[in-house]
Amino acid sequence: MAEDKAKNPHVLFFPFPIQGHIPPMLKLAELLSLSGFHITFLNTETIHNRLLKNSPALEQLAQQPRFRFKTLPDGLTSNNTEPILQVVDLVDSIRARCSELYRETLVPQNGEDPDGWPPVTCVVADGMMPVAFDVAEEMMVPVILLRTSSPCSVWAYYSIPELIKRGELPFPEEADMDDPIQGVEGMQSLLRRRDLPGTLRHAKSPNDRVLEFFNTASNNLGRAKALILNAFEPLDSLVLSHIRSVCPIIYTIGPLHLLQRNLNSSTNFPSFWLQDRSCIKWLDSQPNKSVVYISFGSITTMTGYKFHEFFHGLVNSGHGSITTMTGYKFHEFFHGLVNSGHRFLWVIRPDLVQGITTELEIYTTERVCFVPWAPQEEVLAHPAIGCFLTHSGWNSTLESIAAGVPMICWPFFADQQITSRYVGEVWKIGVDMKDTCDRNTIESMARKVMVDEGLRKSVSEMANIARESVKENGSSNMNFQKLVQHIKSLSI
Repeated sequence: MAEDKAKNPHVLFFPFPIQGHIPPMLKLAELLSLSGFHITFLNTETIHNRLLKNSPALEQLAQQPRFRFKTLPDGLTSNNTEPILQVVDLVDSIRARCSELYRETLVPQNGEDPDGWPPVTCVVADGMMPVAFDVAEEMMVPVILLRTSSPCSVWAYYSIPELIKRGELPFPEEADMDDPIQGVEGMQSLLRRRDLPGTLRHAKSPNDRVLEFFNTASNNLGRAKALILNAFEPLDSLVLSHIRSVCPIIYTIGPLHLLQRNLNSSTNFPSFWLQDRSCIKWLDSQPNKSVVYISFGSITTMTGYKFHEFFHGLVNSGHGSITTMTGYKFHEFFHGLVNSGHRFLWVIRPDLVQGITTELEIYTTERVCFVPWAPQEEVLAHPAIGCFLTHSGWNSTLESIAAGVPMICWPFFADQQITSRYVGEVWKIGVDMKDTCDRNTIESMARKVMVDEGLRKSVSEMANIARESVKENGSSNMNFQKLVQHIKSLSI
């Protein structure tokens, strides 16, 4: 019986149900499926239906003989307007509504899987889903954590108790955001208040829900059998050494999209939004390294005002600078980009710009292309792209590194603030524009990054390291093979 189990490891994946977390989970799940494992992938019903609608990846995966999806209700109706509080509400709702169904999925009461599959031998739980960890541990199923954010943010979140002990969290009223932070080991000379994960800015007291949520999630590091990170060893070796002091077994297997490609996986990138591929044709007509690509991910929002009148006036004016209609983030970005003189491709989700009462049309001119969502990996790899104006989400950052594209970072929340600091000050592959949104800064940074050969050289060198890491004898590839063996050992 033990031998049969060893031949049929069954891994259950439980991702956090937002855009930035599900794609790397799905990529890893597919790679393990191709390694001969049975895979059960849990989604909430809302997220699963949305992915089915907008991405062919789920149907492709579901056709594989050892891959299946199961869904759980989320039941969330949140009254919170702040994204991080929506996240905490979602976790609480899933815990309340899904724990029993999750237990039954892990260990069926009658002892028989409805599909005749072998028992679940391991859970790969999203590090931001404590319920996935707690219930599996209760059912005595081994748990490996996967954190989908940057290693530097993982370590910063783990340092919350020390930051509270030192009085650095919560921030005092009228705090100087440029004051240095000392409570994150190994980053004392690097971090300012504004560089801590943005979600920590919301905390009002040491017992704040946000601090408690991230502290609980981070404490699971020391309880897990291992930790998986979508990163590669040379990128963050110092930070990784600190994390290993808490969780000694770490598998750095990123960039996952490169590893997936190297191991001959053909699944498309799963997305919450329907991709508009017209931008590829537009890029084909642009000179090399002439285009600024702008995308702020799946959560960031902006304010806007009279966009249609503004845009038509811009188009009709030709290439000249614009000096009117100040005061709104969207307009400041648009003014700055236009005044930089560069061509640009901008992903504008239907919900990106608040304050527009009519449906946003998508415009394309010789210099400007707007799309509701883009095939980002393909866009970043296109020779026309000269730089990436990004929210510094970890998936986007890795994709930009892998493509050798320097970044302008405008982080929104969560791990994005600390990741952007590393992009600008540690890795020196871009510039950090956090907490700034004026047209002059945007214009000057776009001009700088598009011609800065030092940044381009640094990110090109890092891209080469990333690509080497996923090759047969590269660190990420070998770590993935070790992970496969580790999971097999758990099923014996």
